[in-house]
Amino acid sequence: MDQKTRWNTTGGNAWVEMQDLLDRAMAPFIPPLIDGVAGSVLDVGCGTGSTTEAVARQADRAVGVDISAPMIEAARKRTDAAEFIVADAQSHPFHERFDFVISRFGVMFFEDPVAAFTNLARAGTHLRVIAWRGAEDNPFHTTAERAAKPLMPDLPDRTNEAAGQFAFGNADRVRGILTQAGWSDVELQPLDVESTMPEDALEGYYTRLGPVGMALQEANDTTRARVIEVVRPAFDPFLQNGEVRYTAACWIITANSENP
Repeated sequence: MDQKTRWNTTGGNAWVEMQDLLDRAMAPFIPPLIDGVAGSVLDVGCGTGSTTEAVARQADRAVGVDISAPMIEAARKRTDAAEFIVADAQSHPFHERFDFVISRFGVMFFEDPVAAFTNLARAGTHLRVIAWRGAEDNPFHTTAERAAKPLMPDLPDRTNEAAGQFAFGNADRVRGILTQAGWSDVELQPLDVESTMPEDALEGYYTRLGPVGMALQEANDTTRARVIEVVRPAFDPFLQNGEVRYTAACWIITANSENP
């Protein structure tokens, strides 16, 4: 399934349905992302709009763009203080230049990242994005698939280069992409965020999101029940006093563009 199809069907719908949980889980990333961001702002991969809404409170103008129509529909219901566009930021012709291009976990899914960031270099002067580091640094986010793999051998292997959550895991690769795309002053700083969710939300999280969640949409009832039975105990190391606790290992990436 390509990215556009995924985010306009099961993937996008799951994020909308899990919006409240994901808003809480992702909230700690907003302050470091938007600190000092001002003027006109383009939020790439804005999803259901929580980051766009937050930056709109301090910017002169905020525009969110996402390939997912269901998620943009939810974003428009969230706030009228920002504009939202259903489009692929890799190729969309932005007809203005923004002071900042920002993104919270929205830039790792481009099929052609060099083309995407070349397009964004034409659209913005300053880049500030948060992206995941590698799978090896984020064991919580691969727990479900590692546990489920014996039951679901066709689960895709996630790498630090393929489009997806960990595509920006390799710092040298990220620098190469951005430099080739016309960005300068590229810097990557590690950002570790202590994240939580209620324990009773865990099953919904791994059965609706990520590779296991996607695969379960097509699984029969027997397989689904067995996967839930096997995967749930694998998260025990992350449980503490009724909460799921884990470290989100990310990059905060900044760069500048003088591309007219």
